[in-house]
Amino acid sequence: MKHHLFVGAGLSALSMAFAPMAFAAEAETTEVEAVVIYGEGQSRQVQTVSDEQLANAVAGVSPLKVVDMLPGVTFQSSDPFGAYEWSTRISIRGFNQNQLGFTLDGVPLGDMSYGNYNGLHISRAIATENVDTVELSQGAGALSAASTSNLGGTLQFFSRDPSETFGGQANLTVGSSNMHRAFLRLDSGAVDALGGLRAYVSVADQVSDKWKGGGEQRQRQYDLKAVLPIGSASLTGFYSRSERREQDYQDMSFEMIGRLGRDWDNTQPNWALAVAAAQAYNTGNPLPAPFATIDDAYYAGAGVRDDDLYGVTLDVPVSDTIAFNATAYRHTDNGQGLWWTPYVPSPTWGAPGSTAAPLSIRTTEYDIDRSGMILGLSAEFGAHLISGGVWTEANDFNQARRYYAETAAAPIRDPLGFQSNPFFTQWAYTFKTDTVVVYLQDVWTITDALKINFGFKSLSVENEVDTVTVADPTRTMAGKLTSEDSFLPQVGLVYEINPDLQLFAGYTENVGAFVSAATAGPFASQRQSVVNYVAQNLDPESSKTIEGGLRFRGDRFKGVVAVYHVTFDNRLLAASTAAPILGLPPVLSNVGSVETVGVEIAGDLQLTDAFSVYASYSYNDSQYQDDVVSSLGVVEMATAGKTVVNTPKNLFKVEFAYDQGGFYSRLGVSYTGERYYTYENSGGKVDASTVADLSFGYRFEGSPMLEGLEVQANITNLMDEDYISTIGSGGFAKADPTGTAQTILPGAPRQFFVSVKKAF
Repeated sequence: MKHHLFVGAGLSALSMAFAPMAFAAEAETTEVEAVVIYGEGQSRQVQTVSDEQLANAVAGVSPLKVVDMLPGVTFQSSDPFGAYEWSTRISIRGFNQNQLGFTLDGVPLGDMSYGNYNGLHISRAIATENVDTVELSQGAGALSAASTSNLGGTLQFFSRDPSETFGGQANLTVGSSNMHRAFLRLDSGAVDALGGLRAYVSVADQVSDKWKGGGEQRQRQYDLKAVLPIGSASLTGFYSRSERREQDYQDMSFEMIGRLGRDWDNTQPNWALAVAAAQAYNTGNPLPAPFATIDDAYYAGAGVRDDDLYGVTLDVPVSDTIAFNATAYRHTDNGQGLWWTPYVPSPTWGAPGSTAAPLSIRTTEYDIDRSGMILGLSAEFGAHLISGGVWTEANDFNQARRYYAETAAAPIRDPLGFQSNPFFTQWAYTFKTDTVVVYLQDVWTITDALKINFGFKSLSVENEVDTVTVADPTRTMAGKLTSEDSFLPQVGLVYEINPDLQLFAGYTENVGAFVSAATAGPFASQRQSVVNYVAQNLDPESSKTIEGGLRFRGDRFKGVVAVYHVTFDNRLLAASTAAPILGLPPVLSNVGSVETVGVEIAGDLQLTDAFSVYASYSYNDSQYQDDVVSSLGVVEMATAGKTVVNTPKNLFKVEFAYDQGGFYSRLGVSYTGERYYTYENSGGKVDASTVADLSFGYRFEGSPMLEGLEVQANITNLMDEDYISTIGSGGFAKADPTGTAQTILPGAPRQFFVSVKKAF
């Protein structure tokens, strides 16, 4: 059956090439929507992906996976949806995820790293079906972007507005690994009795088995958005509720894959094997087959998260030339990351008559409560558009490491539930982060063809840590770190050479604030001496980006060519020192500068009204400029001249799209060059890979029952490529010449999904 489906998918892909001839004489054509909008009028490299691209991807996909098609972007995830957060990684021009900025409708999402301290992942912030557009600025986001981590780029997500008419959308998806997803949205339409208020409410529920091993991935998402016209002004409010439950895949190494195979995973549901391995380890006896080390597998791992995100925005056109906007928001999060660890037995294990297991559950627990305000004002004065604003945020973040008991006979705790009643708290800290960012900008239209912009932002972030409890007194921390810069300039120009050709260029400086968490950044050392040293000696990371290029715009072709140079100073690296489950503090070092040069080319060609081709190519050369040297002058890591981790030099993406007579199809192919997960590039090299995804479907029309009905099929990893997707899942290593660093995750094999959609 599997081979028949694959042959059918291949025939569907071929049909895109021949369909224009086959259907031209007999079907009405609908022009394929542009794949990418190329940021016309922007002095920065900017592209926008529409909801059409999101709709054609597999249901439940992360918008980050769709953005992977854009130049300069590397995206990895070990699941077919790109939504499993432990494995999700996005890098842009050599900058990793925690060095990028992310917002939703202007509201900051933080750095979107796993278990982050100041936000939440986009896959928890909104259902993909409610995302309207995604805008990527590869080099530097707009001065108004609410982010303190956007050293190397900004992704801004925008939600769809409620419809002016009553209606809704109902989707049902089933597929590989027992996946099923239901999505329902109801639009009120404009209600005259309520002043034209319009709103929608939606719910999405998705459950899927892991593609290997035992366990499930679950998410339920509730979204609400309302827009109220107030004369010429408008008031927009939204609320999002996410309940995420996802079980982990085991971090692997090349040695493990060679010995155990790519389909090896944690032992769940085989509790007896997990107990036997833990028993052997804790008594010094030989491990049961096929274990070679105790870290080959644990019983299970999981991430559980509950998030509430809400905000309200007031847009006021004060006059024809003056506009004001204000956004207030709040986000609360309660989360736990779980691992069944053999390194800490449950209490009383080994005592006569004890029923305790020789293992326990180790958690990292997160509690976020942040709120903020964003104000903006713009005014036109002749040829000048002056804009400015301020963003403030207060964030309380609590983090703890705790352990929970298990019994030897059978597991008594739900791997997808929140744990309670710990028997041991290893550490617990509170962090307070206060952020203030102010910006001012002038966009000067000198002539109809020439426009320049110049402005700056001022940033101040204060991170304060206090210790709640620690089992080891040497891990007590207290104090403050400050990241600030009063003048971060951004200048640029746009020159329209002719109606079809536009020149752009820009220069931007940015600073990334220190991270306030016990598992990342300076506080991950969990040592007061390190906190003091950073406060007195280390500057926050900073970047200087120069970029420029040409945009092309014709009847059938649109595209962009860009070149860039980035200097990244005071780069902080954290090298892993052991298996992540041990929770040992990483070694934090300032490695000096990184120099990056690159070229990005992208374009889409409308071959016919029904058939288009999009392609992008990126070349990036990112190198560490310095060795890591200790205070005694000893070289700790020989990084000078080495390639930055998780930064392929070559990326190539191509997508073929066809839409005619109700039938549509898209075939996307992505080539990712080789990457390193070692700072010294000694071992730890992941080979290049090519992965293809296919979607095809049919939109019905005619009778009222058929109007708005659509059937869509998706095949991810079409050619069933055996490749490594995520690297650095267990942290980046100094070197790995023997391939034993447990920090890579294989990509999902070929998966099939079918969706039935009905708009009404």
